[in-house]
Amino acid sequence: MELRFAPLFSGSSGNSLYVGCDGGHLLIDAGVSCARVVAELHKIGVRPELLAGLLVTHEHIDHIRGVGVLSRKYDLPVFATEGTWTAMEEKLGGVAAKNVRVLEPMQDFYLGGMNIMAFDIPHDAAQPVGYTIALGGARFSVATDIGCVRENWLGAVAGSDAVVLESNYDPDMLRAGRYPYALKQRILGRRGHLANDDAGRAAVELVRRGARQIILGHLSKENNFPALAETCCTLALEGEGVRLGEDASLRVAERDGLTGMFSVQMRL
Repeated sequence: MELRFAPLFSGSSGNSLYVGCDGGHLLIDAGVSCARVVAELHKIGVRPELLAGLLVTHEHIDHIRGVGVLSRKYDLPVFATEGTWTAMEEKLGGVAAKNVRVLEPMQDFYLGGMNIMAFDIPHDAAQPVGYTIALGGARFSVATDIGCVRENWLGAVAGSDAVVLESNYDPDMLRAGRYPYALKQRILGRRGHLANDDAGRAAVELVRRGARQIILGHLSKENNFPALAETCCTLALEGEGVRLGEDASLRVAERDGLTGMFSVQMRL
């Protein structure tokens, strides 16, 4: 058995990611319309009504736009922290009481045959989290919407075989761009988003701690390019002696559709 994951959408305009195994299927975030999420799930052969649940990282619209409709249409339980529920509930248009599930960071639980643990992340939201998902020793983590590199989330992600890691912006592009000053300061702040160079340093540390697949995600459409993010991370990894293609692989997630299906093998 293997743990599979597929970034469906990954960028500032919307995020959603599938994780599953032979025993179950999960969705992390639904920041685009229900119809678009369902269309991408069909591409990988997953029927939305078979999802065991929908995990939400935080209440920003690029992560929850389709959550309410998906839950209502397919009777899906929605998992989020108490703070996230408080901040997003009115935005969802109603979720059945039986499908409201409140989780606690660093307290693991099982869903769809997989072990789930949420961990705190530094972001300007009510109670944002990333997720680590494990199956028989295989581990996958989502670490996006992160303002800075800190040991608390690095420690939670350590030992993951594969990580979707934020590489949101290039600082020079951001500063020279058309965003209002206040938004630029928010993104640059320690509870904003992760810059390319910081993502490279984080990737180095994650590979040192066991990661063999790094997928860069949540790239800004206005302040980044996929090739630039990939080059920054490649230089950081190779500068520390990591042999891409041998020690670890590197990929950039697609912003507006399915990137592909990836897998992590269970350890015997």
